[in-house]
Amino acid sequence: MTLDAAWARRWMTQAAAALADAKDDLTELDRQIGDADHGVNLDRGFRAVVAKLEATPAPDDETVGAVLKLVATTLMSTVGGASGPLYGTAFLRAARVTDRAHLDPPAVIALLEAALEGITARGHATVGEKTMVDAWQPAADAAAAADEGTTREVLAAAARAADAGATATIPLVATKGRASYLGERSAGHEDPGARSTAILLATAVAAVEEP
Repeated sequence: MTLDAAWARRWMTQAAAALADAKDDLTELDRQIGDADHGVNLDRGFRAVVAKLEATPAPDDETVGAVLKLVATTLMSTVGGASGPLYGTAFLRAARVTDRAHLDPPAVIALLEAALEGITARGHATVGEKTMVDAWQPAADAAAAADEGTTREVLAAAARAADAGATATIPLVATKGRASYLGERSAGHEDPGARSTAILLATAVAAVEEP
């Protein structure tokens, strides 16, 4: 099973719908330890992504990377706060390693690893600092460990790990980003960026299953 540009477009459509559904929950998570705008910002950004995709007919030779590059530039121009540059850089790096018609399991792993590298390069965060890296790093690691599976199995392993990683941020004390200003008071709350990462990767799996 391979993933193509049509899958990437379905992924973004499903991600936009899922993030719209989770908008209030993500904003509430961010209210507890941040600026209370994460859900609103991502909802606006991914709505813009879908609108841009719908206005951009897919050429016969469209690559996955071309879709992800459009996603990156749209998020960078429409999403405020830290999440726009972070997600935008993630998709831009992922686009560079997916400039091909179809993705096999190694290419899926490369996509996830490139996205993680983009986020860490932009945000300078590491695992344990209560950021979206706490979801992306285990996702990339799980994908690499599932390299003998199908593309869907690799993505599913990443999505499960991201979900667990997001939950694991709850007891952490933030040492990076706006939440770090709260010190010990940041413990007991899930990181909104880690949770939105888990949502994003779950929809990547769901998009594989759609006919």
